[in-house]
Amino acid sequence: MPEAPKSDVVTENNKQVLHFIEEVTTNADEIQKKVLAEILTKNAHVEYLQRHGLNGHIDRENFKKIMPAITYEDIQSDITRIANGDKSQILCSQPISEFLTSSGTSGGERKLMPTIEEELARRSQLYSLLMPVMSQFVPDLEKGKGMYFLFIKSEAKTPGGLPARPVLTSYYKSPHFKNRRPDPYTNYTSPNDTILCSDSYQSMYSQMLCGLCQNKEVLRVGAVFASGFIRAIRFLEKHWPLLCHDIRAGTINSQITDLSVREAVMKILKPDKNLADFVEAECSRDSWQGIITRLWPNTKYIDVIVTGTMSQYIPTLDYYSNGLPLVCTMYASSECYFGVNLNPLCKPSEVAYTLIPTMGYFEFLPVHRNNGVTNSISMPKSLNEKEQQELVDLVDVKIGQEYELIVTTYAGLYRYRVGDVLRVAGFKNNAPQFNFICRKNVVLSIDSDKTDEVELQNAVKNAVTHLMPFDAHVTEYSSYADTTTTIPGHYVLYWELNVNGSTPVPPSVFEDCCLTIEESLNSVYRQGRASDKSIGPLEIKIVESGTFDKLMDYAISLGASINQYKTPRCVKFEPIVELLNSRVVSNYFSPKCPKWVPGHKQWNNMN
Repeated sequence: MPEAPKSDVVTENNKQVLHFIEEVTTNADEIQKKVLAEILTKNAHVEYLQRHGLNGHIDRENFKKIMPAITYEDIQSDITRIANGDKSQILCSQPISEFLTSSGTSGGERKLMPTIEEELARRSQLYSLLMPVMSQFVPDLEKGKGMYFLFIKSEAKTPGGLPARPVLTSYYKSPHFKNRRPDPYTNYTSPNDTILCSDSYQSMYSQMLCGLCQNKEVLRVGAVFASGFIRAIRFLEKHWPLLCHDIRAGTINSQITDLSVREAVMKILKPDKNLADFVEAECSRDSWQGIITRLWPNTKYIDVIVTGTMSQYIPTLDYYSNGLPLVCTMYASSECYFGVNLNPLCKPSEVAYTLIPTMGYFEFLPVHRNNGVTNSISMPKSLNEKEQQELVDLVDVKIGQEYELIVTTYAGLYRYRVGDVLRVAGFKNNAPQFNFICRKNVVLSIDSDKTDEVELQNAVKNAVTHLMPFDAHVTEYSSYADTTTTIPGHYVLYWELNVNGSTPVPPSVFEDCCLTIEESLNSVYRQGRASDKSIGPLEIKIVESGTFDKLMDYAISLGASINQYKTPRCVKFEPIVELLNSRVVSNYFSPKCPKWVPGHKQWNNMN
């Protein structure tokens, strides 16, 4: 990295960025109108807009009246044409430069999102907002480095020759990242060559080695998702003897065969017996509690996504870090980069992202949780005319209301339903701030029941309290709607445990966990169990330690990105179910039906 900029330059840059945030959030609606007009002006003659009869209109009113809100399936044939090499202006007037692959679904299908060259600059701009915001809360970050575990994936090519790769692989391989100007926020312990190594083992090993060698300079640590950072700590647990050997000898393990990685690491690695002894002493202690602050003593916070289902990792992160602040800095997806967290030291449960109005044109569809009958979020694939008219603009959302996010981008997505459910937490000037709630339609279903991601997580959270007296906790979990091995079908939860207590957990306790989960689920599920008998008893399967690491390795072998990988909370893909079942060590069923009484919950509360 070149020499970092002087502090007065950093301060001036921070002021300009904070002024930019003030300006765009104050004038949010005017900017949104301008963004939409720009997108529609640039793409006025593209086939997709002509097909729907927009006829060159660039105003919001006609756009809303004429253009439908869509899902991926609605444009899949257009995407396929572009992927197969059709260079006509189908979705966008500018050439599609590559496809960004979404993190996929529980069924294993990955979506291709079109993008254009200029989007890289827009993404880079959002990254440039992060450090000035953070510096308001944590001073002197420019005086040290970040130890971030960042990874790429070897990319695919479409039949037409366009790259198809995860959004972060695209960004890390771009000149915007590789040739970035000196910036305290992107001054990492990992040299670019270690991040750009496509072998995940070599990349992880070399990044960890560099992070240990510069341990006193590290002021912040992180990864994209909490799960990725915990995977790095578990990698250290497994490989610290090899890493200590390399630090002591000033050499790199022979398993690291990538020459550019070896060369980059050797610029940092020097024989250091004292550091090796220190790392060895800390890693060989009985407890790994506080290992992050022990090995990297100047660390001020952990920068990872812990919203949504990632919140289950908070206790593990607290354990490894002695309760360092957990910071979620930005909200982004393959479709579009959206916004930043302007209060980064807030509690994980209070994280709210301010959408930056220049990034795209945003609309919001109110989410109604099945009229209050259940907690599940079930959104129709296509919207009727009334629902279409319910869409509201960025500045018109209401505090406390949940919405599905809909985006129009510079790269050829028009009123595209992203699939994220957000709740309005407040406003920064005129720009709303959103809590991320969940992905819509990630559900378990046997009959007429539908259980979403949030509901499942809350149920598991309630159940694991039974394990506390035995000093045991669930480190990872997933679920499956088993409709083949039993009639009626039933929910299966796969739990990987960490048991520290000396007393084994009795089978009756796991049965209590099963029943607690069922008691925590919605009334339609409980009716199916207790009255209709359309759902069988819930089952918990305990799997061997390391099972979910195997699951991640399998997903990566199929083409998932290590950066974007999230443990699927509900699985449908048969090979994944087979993998999980092959590692089951014991299983338990709910001993009786959960409580259920007819009527709406609010009516029953009046009795």
